[in-house]
Amino acid sequence: MPEYRFQSPVDWDLSTGKHWAVIGPNGAGKTILTDILTEKIPLKEGHIVFSGNMEISDIKSMAFRDIYDLADCKNAYYQQRWNSSDTENLPFVGDLLSNPDEEKYLQDILQLFKLEDLLSKRLINLSSGELRKFLIIRSLLKKPKILILDNPYIGLDSISRQSLNTFLSNMTTITQLQLILVLADPNDIPDMISHIQPVLGMRLKTPFLWKSIRENQSILEQLFPGNLTKTQIPVQEYTTTAYQHAIKMEHIHIAYGEKTILNNLSWTVRRGEKWALLGSNGSGKSTLLSLVCADNPQSYANTFYLFDRKRGTGESIWDIKKRIGYISPEMHLYYLQDVPVADIVGSGFFDSIGLYRKCSEKQREQAIEWMEIFGIDRLKDRSFLKISHGEQRMALLARAFVKHPELLILDEPLHGLDKTNKTNAKMIIDQYCSLPDKTLIYVTHYPEEIPSCVSHHLTLSDNL
Repeated sequence: MPEYRFQSPVDWDLSTGKHWAVIGPNGAGKTILTDILTEKIPLKEGHIVFSGNMEISDIKSMAFRDIYDLADCKNAYYQQRWNSSDTENLPFVGDLLSNPDEEKYLQDILQLFKLEDLLSKRLINLSSGELRKFLIIRSLLKKPKILILDNPYIGLDSISRQSLNTFLSNMTTITQLQLILVLADPNDIPDMISHIQPVLGMRLKTPFLWKSIRENQSILEQLFPGNLTKTQIPVQEYTTTAYQHAIKMEHIHIAYGEKTILNNLSWTVRRGEKWALLGSNGSGKSTLLSLVCADNPQSYANTFYLFDRKRGTGESIWDIKKRIGYISPEMHLYYLQDVPVADIVGSGFFDSIGLYRKCSEKQREQAIEWMEIFGIDRLKDRSFLKISHGEQRMALLARAFVKHPELLILDEPLHGLDKTNKTNAKMIIDQYCSLPDKTLIYVTHYPEEIPSCVSHHLTLSDNL
């Protein structure tokens, strides 16, 4: 298929002892390159030559999309993790990682990441960061000779990123493990990397030493050009109502079995305020937002107001959702719709995962206008499943804005975006939030990604 075909022959020599970072902008072909190496995409021309006793089975890869392939999760639905009665038959992490021959090795990895309690959790209840850690651990347990990690740092808090780097550095020192990291942001390249393979426009560029980037920043400027032309937020017709508080929570308590997620939490977000919601992996950020987005039934057991109306007083979840624009890693995980990208963006008008109602001509025009703002209008007729992770994330960002919501909830919105697209997405968020009475909740593990409009912070701790 054309979307999987490089524009020029792929020649790449992975000599023993070299550790690579494959870098380039969103949609450049980075993941396709590593999929060719692991034979996920079959070759029509050329061949892969292994030296010594190396075999294809000695190469293991990890990407966030791999969670789709877990059989027990293929039929799960987005809100299922918040409905405890619907998770009873889903697997525990310990069941999926169980291997008597590698028990000591597994315990060492869990101790490094401080994840000893991970085994007792059901897979569907893991946060985005915990899911990524699970996939990394699962790959390491196979003891590969070459390990490919596709954007392994996104979704991980600062301590977890440092722990991962330490562990990978130790592994490459004491074993023959060879690393290939696929990264959209060169700021994520760790010191253990020795070589860089740039990918641009479905072409492999000339590889170079990692230290060359430190000495010559012009290399990065070729891969990640400056900001796109500043675009005005479209003027659309949208309704708003008078309210004082977008969110008001009083002594919130959320628990699943013996595990308390949120305890005695009170939080007020006034109309027009811009908040950063912070906290480590598993601290309860996603659970808190599930209350706001009407996805968690435990909201009815707590004192909780949205747009000055107490939850459980006759409003439908659709009454709530129509006023909120939302994106999260969990939403992205369940977006498996093989439909045109323009339809994915248009589904934001109806708050559905997938487009089950047809957009009007005006709505379609507005969806494409938002795609133009995020620089992805060229993808409008492409299947959502056949574009890159970063391009998918920009489509879901456009979906969050398309109906001009009063409350914008952006949970790690810059996941997987390249350096240029991160800068432009932040600019768009700031522009949007400069409009009258727009309220923002922004979640990230990278302080430098917080938009300049944010003036309030709430940090969740593990023992709230």
